[in-house]
Amino acid sequence: MAIKNKKLPKHILVVRLSAMGDVAMLPHAIRALKAAYPDVKVTVATRRLFEPFFEGLDVSFLPVEKREYDGWKNIRDLSRKMRALGIDAFADTHGVWRTIFVRIWLWLHGIRVAWIRKGRIEKWFRVGYCNSNVAPLKHSVIRYCDVFRDLGFVFPDPSPALKQERPNPMGKKEGVWIGFAPFSAHQGKTYPKGLREEAVRLLAEKYDRVFIHSGGGKEAEFALAMEREYPNVTAVNGKVGGLGEEMNLISNLDCVVSMDSLVMHLASLMATPVVSVWGATHPKLGFLGYGCNPEGVLQEEIKCRPCSTYGNKKCKYGDYHCIHAITPRMIVERVERILHK
Repeated sequence: MAIKNKKLPKHILVVRLSAMGDVAMLPHAIRALKAAYPDVKVTVATRRLFEPFFEGLDVSFLPVEKREYDGWKNIRDLSRKMRALGIDAFADTHGVWRTIFVRIWLWLHGIRVAWIRKGRIEKWFRVGYCNSNVAPLKHSVIRYCDVFRDLGFVFPDPSPALKQERPNPMGKKEGVWIGFAPFSAHQGKTYPKGLREEAVRLLAEKYDRVFIHSGGGKEAEFALAMEREYPNVTAVNGKVGGLGEEMNLISNLDCVVSMDSLVMHLASLMATPVVSVWGATHPKLGFLGYGCNPEGVLQEEIKCRPCSTYGNKKCKYGDYHCIHAITPRMIVERVERILHK
């Protein structure tokens, strides 16, 4: 239950500039805050590209692109622009040196500030030691909520997102539709080429339509190659108008197969069931899609996992056997289990 407090901030500026998956987790926390305090004004400072994540939350935006916070002069100018909004609180959910400078500048001008505790030391101790017997760390969404709580707000942790009817950019739906997002920014979180080809084949044989989510370049080339090979496979890249339409598509899917990557978090926002494939990283570090069913997690308990918090370090064995251990057949079987829940 929300606590009425006249000294609570009336206008909060929330900053989270990157990465995409981390920004996509922020709406869950803002949804919980707004549910308890509907009259508080929230402005989100993020890249314009990410604005669709916050649709329906009654928030304002301060678009911030990378060039606007690159260098001390730009950071100072950005801080002045933020202060000019009339904010009385600054919630730093990013916690990098640029936002640290911003919040110091704002604090010196009398604006209340709060910042994220990322638990870096806790996560560092879990590298190479995170298995079924280890308790999970605090979820990133809860860490975001804690920033608002440090400003004086009192509210419960957010419930999982609810399913909402959204337009389907791929036309009338017939049968069972599955999304497949085998890519990530890091090799340790990307499903290997031969395995992902086999996964597409098995999914296409079993389900009515399969949509491959990808970026550009070689990722798009793979998706298009699969589209040419299987008549019921569609490469999403270039066929939807940005993140908003991709979220609309995900909302209309029956299940999404994703790595530890953006699409998993988009599916959690759309309340679409997820089968998540984990290699170099681990869901117990707090990055599982918020509200995703833990039964959808596919991973092998290998002693060296996770080899890093974000999957950005090279495999010490050179082969990423952690992710090769997840077979395409395991993926299809897990999709079947999740669909029949």
